[in-house]
Amino acid sequence: MVKRKKDSRQGIKFPVKVNKWDGSAVKNALDDAVTDVLTKKYSYEVNYSLIDGRLLLCGIAVGVAMFALLWDWLYPFPISRPVLIICVSTYFTFMGLLSLYTTYRERGIFFVAIQKDPIGFVPDNLWEASSMLKKYDDKYNLTLSVTNGKTGHVRSGTLVRSVANFIDENGYILNDLVEPEVTKLHASLVSDKKDK
Repeated sequence: MVKRKKDSRQGIKFPVKVNKWDGSAVKNALDDAVTDVLTKKYSYEVNYSLIDGRLLLCGIAVGVAMFALLWDWLYPFPISRPVLIICVSTYFTFMGLLSLYTTYRERGIFFVAIQKDPIGFVPDNLWEASSMLKKYDDKYNLTLSVTNGKTGHVRSGTLVRSVANFIDENGYILNDLVEPEVTKLHASLVSDKKDK
């Protein structure tokens, strides 16, 4: 579990501490550190459309379940049987669609941002960051990709480092070590864009 401390009096943000043996917590904390670098250093506008798609599917499924619950309360079981069958089938259909969406559309993407052209003549570029940390493995795989708004060409780069490079022995995330790696990966994609 990720713990964040913030002093409300001065607005000082303390380092993030995680259980360094919990792979999921470590991955999420490193994802947050990468997101902080991309939003604060480069001032990209975060795009929530990927998360909104997941929320839409979940919202419809929960709405169907709530409708079934209300219908069964108003018209007890023998009468509500056909409506319950339809609602249960619809619910599991949307849960299947949600599984497909997270597997094939999200694919571990935790950050989507738009790089706007300051002048407004060139279409916006789309940046995506995805990560993977396998169970019982210490290798954090970060993939950063940019889609050129003008040509639609996608460039991506991958960074594979041990989580020990970014976490100290007490479990604190070392943002000052995360930032140079993300900056280097970002710069390689920007220089590729200028070369072409």
